[in-house]
Amino acid sequence: MASSSKIIVVGGGIAGTMTALELQRRGQNVTLIDRWEPGHSRAASTDYNRVIRAISGRDEFYTRWARDSRQRWLELQAESGQNLMYECGALILATEGHCDWEDATAETFNRVGVPYQRFSQNEITAHFPQFKVDDIAYALFEPEAGLLMAHRCVLTGIDLFKKAGGVVQRGRVTTDGNEKPMLDGKPLEADVIIIATGAWAADMFPRTIKPISAIIGINVLYTSTPDGSEEFDMHKMPCWIDHGQGSFGIPSSEGSGVKAAVVIPDKIDLDNDERLIKQQSLTRTRSYITRRLPKLDGEKIVDSKFNQVILTPDTHFVVDWHPEHENVLFAGGCSGHLFKHGPVFGDFVAGVALRDYGTADRFKLGPRKKLSPKESPSGR
Repeated sequence: MASSSKIIVVGGGIAGTMTALELQRRGQNVTLIDRWEPGHSRAASTDYNRVIRAISGRDEFYTRWARDSRQRWLELQAESGQNLMYECGALILATEGHCDWEDATAETFNRVGVPYQRFSQNEITAHFPQFKVDDIAYALFEPEAGLLMAHRCVLTGIDLFKKAGGVVQRGRVTTDGNEKPMLDGKPLEADVIIIATGAWAADMFPRTIKPISAIIGINVLYTSTPDGSEEFDMHKMPCWIDHGQGSFGIPSSEGSGVKAAVVIPDKIDLDNDERLIKQQSLTRTRSYITRRLPKLDGEKIVDSKFNQVILTPDTHFVVDWHPEHENVLFAGGCSGHLFKHGPVFGDFVAGVALRDYGTADRFKLGPRKKLSPKESPSGR
């Protein structure tokens, strides 16, 4: 490829932003196109925060990527002067009788050298009395995990991209009957076109992406912390993952309230549905908070988010060339665990886009199959 190529990145979430930034810094001529303004509320990369953790079951690949990304986020934080990451730790709760993913994570941490502690039920209560853990066999605590300020991370990435000479353009990219990308009815022209449109990629590419994708809605609640108490703030409480309850959460960060999600796969019409939490999820999440965080029982819901995830059968990402259009590269398939990998993902996609190397087998379009909880990097 020429030393400076014209590259278009479609989609300004974390995948597209980090890819565009990396390519621009490599001396390419990059334009980033999104339908809405950077950081908009319909993106999967919106919301206040996201968990960053190396916990990935048996999967050493993502474990190493997460550790690398942690370092890169810290570097971006130092460069930008923005608070992008808080290392409050992450607690993974292993439900009695259903610990395959957690057992596999401990083995991987030992191989890779990720710092962690294993807590018994009594030790969990001693360290983190916020949690009621009568059904928990043990927990793994990863002290160098924590949270990313998601919205700020995207906006900071966009700002760094612009400062490096990148161009941000507003527009809606569609595809024709042959899945060729179009803008305003005309074919997009560039040396490389990178598709990082998240869940929208499935409908844009009905032959290549839709067959290996499921689009689900995720409901998230933010609960007020108790009057006069710091117990649920991030300097006192870690992020947590609770697979036995299909849940995860984040302590109150910068006044957000405690974030909790009970993952109930929900259908979503990306273009027509309102981004409002469903009553069923409100009831289920309140019930979960009462069970796992009883000191929050009766506290008021102060915010909520309804978002979407594009889920692949094996929960691996998608980084692969379109089988018919040699200059179209897919970059996404987030499966709910891409955000934390943003800087490393962008670096990898940039290398594939410049044909410095091929993609990884796990990222190819297909075929894909569902993995067991022990084998799955996301535990799903």
